[in-house]
Parts: sequence; structure tokens; C-alpha cells
Amino acid sequence: MNSRFFLIILVVALGLVSVSVFTVDEREKAIKFRLGEIVRSDYTPGIYVQLPFVNNVRKFDSRLQTMDARPTRIITKEKKYVLVDAFVKWRIGDIEKYYITMAGDIRQANVRLDPIVRRQLTQEFGKRTIQDLVAGDREAVMNILTKNVKAEVEKYGIEVIDMRVKRVDFEDDISENVFNRMRTERDRVARERRAKGRADGERIRADADREYTTILANAYSTAQSTRGKGDAIAAKTYADAYGKNKEFYSFYRSLSAYKKSFSNKGDVILLQPDSDFFKYFGDPATKR
Repeated sequence: MNSRFFLIILVVALGLVSVSVFTVDEREKAIKFRLGEIVRSDYTPGIYVQLPFVNNVRKFDSRLQTMDARPTRIITKEKKYVLVDAFVKWRIGDIEKYYITMAGDIRQANVRLDPIVRRQLTQEFGKRTIQDLVAGDREAVMNILTKNVKAEVEKYGIEVIDMRVKRVDFEDDISENVFNRMRTERDRVARERRAKGRADGERIRADADREYTTILANAYSTAQSTRGKGDAIAAKTYADAYGKNKEFYSFYRSLSAYKKSFSNKGDVILLQPDSDFFKYFGDPATKR
């Protein structure tokens, strides 16, 4: 009987402990209620105690949440329509405000965020032209939108971390105009580069032709100069040789003439027998 009573006491004690102790981890925010009234909301990760049946604790996810806004049709500064698709990264900031205004429901928070985001998009994009949206400073626009949305939803206990535009679509006629302008610009750049390439090619060819002509002229001049110097040396050599032994030089030149004249078997020369050409064909004693 005593052991059964002790077992009952132990079970009751364990039950009281289980409903008296709760934990809060780093991914959560918690609110303690006392008979439905908020008594504490500043919990940090750890283990805490509550009074059973008097207090109750509710926990909420404090991690980053993503709200995908519905695509918004916006008229730009030049009265052109664009379709903007954006998203917001947010988390719980003030847990008490969040619970009071949103009942701690993430879906309700996203529903409340959506019209705010779309209104801010309409205001900011309506101040800018399509050119600003396509080629302008998109980062600056995003910073302005994030700041404005953050200030507007602070009263709901929501902390906006970042806001980004995923896509900006144009209506068919605007898209066609934009693409045509882009195509025209690319064609213009291509024509300029082709013209520059042709001009560079002509200049390179002209430089090559000029260098080619200069090299040929210099080579011809060098060849003529070398040839002239060679002829002068040859003439001087012949003159010196002739001056040293005129008879030998005359004999050597005659032999060279004979060799060239009778180089082929069929060669025939008709001359007078007493011609100077046959000067050395006669009696050596009478060659003089």
C-alpha cells in the first residue's frame, strides 16, 4: 500500500514538473500569460519555470520568413505599365506587438504585408521611368523600399530585413519597343566596331605596303652600291694585273675567249687566218 501511494506521489510530482518547466531555444520567441494576460515576453534561449494552471506559455518561430507579394501592375513616370514581382524577408521583432496585432499567425502577417509592399512599389516605381528601372541604380531603389516598408510595419512587431524585386515585366508593346531600342543600340555599336576594324585594317595594310616598298628600295640601293664597289674592285684588279704583265694578261684573255667561243661542238667561227683572234694559234716565235 505504501509503495503504491509513493508511486502515485511520484507520478503526480513528475506531472507537475513537466507542466511547470518549459524551454525556449534560439529559433523561438515566447510569451508567458497569467490567466490570459501577458506577463513576460523577453525570454532568451534557456530553461524556465511557470505556475501550472495559472501560467501558460506560447512560442513563435523567430526565424526569417519570406513573403512573396502578388505581381503588381504599376504605371511609370512616362505613363507606361509594368508588372513588378517582389518578395520580402522578415522576422518577428517585438513579440508582444506581433501577438496582439497578428495573433502570432505567420499567414496573417503575410496578408497584412502584401498591400503595404504593393503600395510602396507603386509609389517608388511611379516616380521613375522605364529607363531608370532597366538601367538605373536598382540597389538604391531597393534600399528605399526596404526602409519605407520596415518603418510602416514596425507597429505590427514585424522586422523587415530585406526587400527585393524578382522581376519587372513589360507589356507586349513596351517590351517590343525596349527590345527594338536595345537591338538598334547593339547594331550601332556593331557598325562602329566594324568601321573601326576596317579603318585599322587599311592602316595596317598601308603601313605594311610602305614598309615593303622601303625594304625593297633599301635592298636595291644596297645591292647597287655593293655591285658598283665590286665592279670597281674587279676593274682595279684587272688593271693592276694588266699593268704587271701585259703579255700574260693578253694571253689569258685570249684563252678565255677561245673557251667561250668553242664551248659547244657545233660552234663555227668564220675569220681571216691572220686575224688577231688567232694570234696565239701560230708559231710561238712569231706571236709577237
